[in-house]
Amino acid sequence: MRIFVIVRLFVRMEAKEAKQPTKFFGLSKNVISMGVVSLLNDLSSDMIFPYIPIFLTSVLGASATFVGIVEGVAEATASALKAVSGRISDRIHRRKPLIVFGYTLSAISKPLLSLAVAPWHVLVVRFFDRVGKGSRDAPRDALLSVSIKHRIIGKAFGFHRAADTMGAALGPIFAFLILPLIDNNLRTLFLLSFIASFFAVLLIIFFVKEVRNGEITKAPSDYPEDVAKKQKFHLGSLGLPFMLFLGVSTLFSLGKVSEAFLLLRAQDIGIALAFLPLLYFVYNISLALLSTPAGILSDKIGHRNTFMIGMAIFALTYYLFSTISSGTAIWFLFALLGLYAALTEGVGRAIVVGLVDVEHRATASGVYHAFTGLAALPAGVIFGVLWDRFGAAASFQYSAALALLSLFVFIILRFSFPYKVYRAQEG
Repeated sequence: MRIFVIVRLFVRMEAKEAKQPTKFFGLSKNVISMGVVSLLNDLSSDMIFPYIPIFLTSVLGASATFVGIVEGVAEATASALKAVSGRISDRIHRRKPLIVFGYTLSAISKPLLSLAVAPWHVLVVRFFDRVGKGSRDAPRDALLSVSIKHRIIGKAFGFHRAADTMGAALGPIFAFLILPLIDNNLRTLFLLSFIASFFAVLLIIFFVKEVRNGEITKAPSDYPEDVAKKQKFHLGSLGLPFMLFLGVSTLFSLGKVSEAFLLLRAQDIGIALAFLPLLYFVYNISLALLSTPAGILSDKIGHRNTFMIGMAIFALTYYLFSTISSGTAIWFLFALLGLYAALTEGVGRAIVVGLVDVEHRATASGVYHAFTGLAALPAGVIFGVLWDRFGAAASFQYSAALALLSLFVFIILRFSFPYKVYRAQEG
């Protein structure tokens, strides 16, 4: 009889713990676990990513054009699939299966690079790796949004972005330390990169818990229309506020370019080739250290206000890139870029999940990632054409001007279209 009573008490305690997730630094176990997962996965990816072009050209004999094709196909695949996986996640009302599938596929893909004997093998492997990324990102953002109280959602996304970027910063350092020990054998490096991603998958399986959407409550607002529910889904179901933010974000993204152009600018003003990876590290470590404070700030002063500050800093930084001639000052600009990214990347995701019903959060996150991701292709083309025809200064000034235009449009919409903030039920 006593044993029966003890068992019943234990079951009740477990049920109580399930309803009240363990907190670390004010964040739920889910948020902490997914942050560590992203850190490990990005560490694994960035151990090998900088060496894939070298592997293609030096080992497999591919052309520079083929390298561009590989990365273009990879990024386009990831961007397009984010919207698809987000919609699937919302339809099946589950996040974790897609997250596990995405991280597992990416983990398996990395060591397969070591078996490549022709350039097209790398193309296939990179394609499946990006299918993994496209499958997991939107469901992961949706799960993050319902794993924490909305009043600190900026902090949660900021923490996740910080962990993600810390992995990206540590990956090349790990590779730098490991390569001399393996006689600079890239195939061995690809095999070793599997270790971190393997543990990332284990963490998801055993520590990340599915969170059901449950009842939805809304903060009071003067926005006149409600998002349609219980109807057949279409893009308009995400609501006018989301569509407006998507439009502004996409316009803003048309001025953002790959860090490769920034490093090329650094080289133009006299930074030695050996120091370029350190510049990239400054950007990554700045973003990693500032993302969580930026998220906390956004919870206090408003996510949209924080995002607009980031847009202004981006415009200033790119303008300074167009005028800079000092090798010393460019280190400051790369750190400033990290601040801009900290104020916009995680915060932008927090804005998206706050604009839509919980039932549509994965879809909205996927659409947001897809549009802003696909904008990178025309952005790079326009920036490159301007650079070739009119010089680096003109291309950076174009990006700065487009950022200011986006900011101006955002300010108008910010005060013309107040909106409801959708929250998962708290407490």
